[in-house]
Amino acid sequence: MSTHINAPEGAIADTVLLPGDPLRAKFIAENFLENPVCYNEVRGMFGFTGTYKGKKVSVQGTGMGQPSLAIYVQELFEFYNVQKAIRVGTCGAIKDDIHVKDIILANGACTDSSLQSQRFGLLHYAPVPSFELLDKAYHKAKEMGLSFTVAPCASSDRFYDENSNWKLWKKYGVAGIEMEAAELYTLAAQFNRKALAILTVSDHIVTGEATSAEERQKTFTDMMKLALETAIN
Repeated sequence: MSTHINAPEGAIADTVLLPGDPLRAKFIAENFLENPVCYNEVRGMFGFTGTYKGKKVSVQGTGMGQPSLAIYVQELFEFYNVQKAIRVGTCGAIKDDIHVKDIILANGACTDSSLQSQRFGLLHYAPVPSFELLDKAYHKAKEMGLSFTVAPCASSDRFYDENSNWKLWKKYGVAGIEMEAAELYTLAAQFNRKALAILTVSDHIVTGEATSAEERQKTFTDMMKLALETAIN
C-alpha cells in the first residue's frame, strides 16, 4: 500500500489507464473491463483492475492538474511497479483543423508548470511519450478509422488563463491545452517506464465549440477503446 492508493500487492496491473476524473475511471471499469474489482477509494479517487480481451488492465483516477497526477503516478511507478501508463483525458483544441471529439496523440508536452523548474532549474527538459506506445496507438487509430492527429499538447497549470498564453503555444504548433501530460511523461522518464497521453477534444478554445460535462465523463468511448487496444497489443 502507498499513502494515497489503498491497494495490496498484486492488485494493480502493470498497465494502467489514467483518467483525471475518478468517475471516468469507474465508467471505463464498468463498461470495458471484465470482472472489475475496485482496489482504491481513498479520497474518492477510484481505482479498478479487471481484464480486457483476457489481459489484466487497471484504471486509476488521478485528479486534475500535474501536482495531483504526480502523486498517483509516482506511487504507481514506485510502489506498484506499473510499467505502462496511458492518460485518457480531455483537452481544449487550438489548431484550426481540429474539431470537438477528435483525438490527439500527444507526441510531446510543453508546460508552464514550475514543477519542471523545481527539477531542472535553468535547464529545459522536453517531456515526450514512449515511441512504442505512440506507434501502436497511431496504427490502431488508423485501423479503427478514428479522426485523430499526432501533435504536441501543452500542460498548463491554469484552467482559466486571462493572459491567452494559448496563442503563443498555437504559433509553435501545439494542438491542444490540457493539464497533466507533461508531468506524466517526465515521471515516466524518471522511472524508466512507458507513457502516452491520448486526449479527446472536449472544447475548442478558438471557436467556442464545446461538449457537456456528462459527455466528457461518459461518451468519449473511442479514446477509451483506443487506449485499451494500445495497452494490450
